[in-house]
Amino acid sequence: MEQFLQYTFWGNTIYSWLFALGIVIVSVIGIKLFRYVVLKRLKTWSASTSATWDDLLVIGIERLVVPILYVGFLYLAISTLHLSPKADKVVHIIYMVVLTFCVLRLISAVFRRLLMRVTRRRTDDGSAEQSVSGLMIVLNVVIWILGIIFLIDNLGYSVTTLITGLGIGGIAVALAAQNILGDLFSYFSIFFDKPFEIGDSITIGDQSGTVEKIGIKTTRIRTLSGDQLVCSNSDLTNSRVNNFKRLETRRIVFILRVVYNTPPEVLEEIPGIVKKIIDKQPKVEYSRGHLAALDHWSINFEFVYIVLSPDYGVYMDVQHAIYMEVIRIFKERSICFAFPTQPFLTGDGDSAEDVA
Repeated sequence: MEQFLQYTFWGNTIYSWLFALGIVIVSVIGIKLFRYVVLKRLKTWSASTSATWDDLLVIGIERLVVPILYVGFLYLAISTLHLSPKADKVVHIIYMVVLTFCVLRLISAVFRRLLMRVTRRRTDDGSAEQSVSGLMIVLNVVIWILGIIFLIDNLGYSVTTLITGLGIGGIAVALAAQNILGDLFSYFSIFFDKPFEIGDSITIGDQSGTVEKIGIKTTRIRTLSGDQLVCSNSDLTNSRVNNFKRLETRRIVFILRVVYNTPPEVLEEIPGIVKKIIDKQPKVEYSRGHLAALDHWSINFEFVYIVLSPDYGVYMDVQHAIYMEVIRIFKERSICFAFPTQPFLTGDGDSAEDVA
């Protein structure tokens, strides 16, 4: 038996191979027990608390510690064997690549978790995932570039030339893609400053619609007519944007025009009539009503009321009810609305009023 264990195979004795295999088997069993006993209890404990750091701890253990333990023990088992310099170098490179990959995944997951947590605190409409996705693309590019440079440096290669090349290339790319970088920084401004969010109803210039997606370069808006408006982020941050979702109340001003032959005593009653009509409406607060102007063709009354709801449908329902009631009561009281008129000339040059 001892002679069999001393038999050499691929430069190592059978005993060395069995010892390395034993390390792998024991480590796998130990890691399995750790996952099903310790890690399972940690998950139950973190789920029962309202804190976030324990969730990040469990995620870190599951996504980083466990894979690294597998790779580390496998690397330890292989290290007990006598390998050629070339094979030993290949194993070391594979170990460093896998280790770097696990660490970068953990860093990316932690950043994503933190951003999701912050975004969910600021938004309650379920759009956190879509808001974070664009920023995570940029962060992942930066994380993986730095990770690859770190890996190359740890493998013994000089990264000075690479970093210098990236610096010169970065300047060239920045000069060639100024508009893209401008939109990218505008995306950061929109993400952190939150002038609007996904689902908000906004107006830009003469276009109105609902924000559907905020991307790295463009923002997509579904207009009231149904088509999709695609705006660059730079245009949005440089424009005046009306955000109607953050509207709490609506201040409505409307004008009623009556004819000049309306009796003065009736004119004095009009503000009270309209006030009673407005006071009957739910979610409405009457502000004022006055005779505002003596126009060249009408007497103008100006009324102001506040709709105590940001809902556009509520506003339209209130406006409809007020206008219909005004028309009905004015007809009952024989109060005539004024409309623009102007004299016109007949064929012989006299006005229509002179002919009459």
